[in-house]
Amino acid sequence: MRVTILGINYAPETTGIAPYTTALAEGLALRGHRIDVVTGMPHYPQWRIADGYDQSSMDQNVNGVDVHRRRHLVPDPPTPKGRIKMEASFGARSVRSGWNSPDVLLCVSPTLISTAMAIARARLSPRRPAVGVWVQDLYSLGVVETGAMDGRGARAAARFESEILRAADGVSVIHDRFRDHVTTNLQVDPNKVEVIRNWTHIQPMGTIDKDAVRRSFGWAEDETVVLHSGNMGAKQGLENVIDAARLADAEGRRVRFVLMGDGNQRPQLEEAAAGVSRIQFVRPLPDLEFRSALAAADVLLVNEKPGVAEMAVPSKLTSYFTSGNPILAATDPMSTTAHEIRASGAGIHIGSGDPRELLDTALAIGSDDVSSRRFGDAGRKYCTRVLSEDYAIDRYEGWLRRLAAARRSPARTESLTTS
Repeated sequence: MRVTILGINYAPETTGIAPYTTALAEGLALRGHRIDVVTGMPHYPQWRIADGYDQSSMDQNVNGVDVHRRRHLVPDPPTPKGRIKMEASFGARSVRSGWNSPDVLLCVSPTLISTAMAIARARLSPRRPAVGVWVQDLYSLGVVETGAMDGRGARAAARFESEILRAADGVSVIHDRFRDHVTTNLQVDPNKVEVIRNWTHIQPMGTIDKDAVRRSFGWAEDETVVLHSGNMGAKQGLENVIDAARLADAEGRRVRFVLMGDGNQRPQLEEAAAGVSRIQFVRPLPDLEFRSALAAADVLLVNEKPGVAEMAVPSKLTSYFTSGNPILAATDPMSTTAHEIRASGAGIHIGSGDPRELLDTALAIGSDDVSSRRFGDAGRKYCTRVLSEDYAIDRYEGWLRRLAAARRSPARTESLTTS
């Protein structure tokens, strides 16, 4: 089977969507399929092109995958208008790239503008491929929940997303809650929608010298380390964490909040945290150091802006579950994140935007060794039971095969979602 994947994020990006796109492409290649990836230049979460990627185009074979990089606009800062321009510039480059006559074209959303352009090109192709859309974030909910759009603009975004998803031959979503929204609110035929969960893309750390790792980061043995990893953007609402650290300063509490990663909000967050001693910023780390940091912390934090509920499943959760440490999620009680915490039993969720509750709960978890071990064990068991990479890629392989077969035989009546 020949599959071309169109997605703006790919390795060497280490956070967000890129690890999943990369693992799927390489996993399918290992299974003997011809895989091409048309992607952008590495830019996330820093929102600038990474060093060494100054070319207009770059074509290379990486781990059995033919990767075609195309330069695109990267907005600074990534405003809604800037992101639209970025998607359009990537779409214009990607539709002019060679796709190598795939059986299936898989478009990774939320870059809906480039997806729309790709679907239009596919329809004009003499040998039209099947088109699947892999929904990692819900575009129309995202613009509302982050405050980027409301009213008429939000309704237009929902109509656009609905039209794109309904135009595809199949849609894969990463959570049952996404399926409910896509079929009910965006009016996509339920028979076209497959739920395939994201997986844990890092390996458990195993035994480490926790004291040595903590010393390397300047973490004291007797302080509770609360670590948030990944993107520092609008939907994370990390001002809440700074406010909790400021409270801890005022009260002399033995706690350190660590914001590890990068993103468009990092400069503003660093400015807001000036003079606060119980917060620490750490740049993105290589894989081994990243996993060591997760394992050496006391509490792993997911923090979401008030109002963020349905737009995404934080990719950091799949990494947190492998760590063996408890998770604290400051989020809407009806959010997808809160649902995952309840389903896994790997931690506690509290309300979003409440620094007092965040501080007190983090300290309570960090001082309770029995509960911490129970939460950590539950997270690892959830990985094994629900978030297996091999199982997910097997599911994707089967789904893509059914899309290709249905495209070759339009009269076929078998449901595309039959397992």
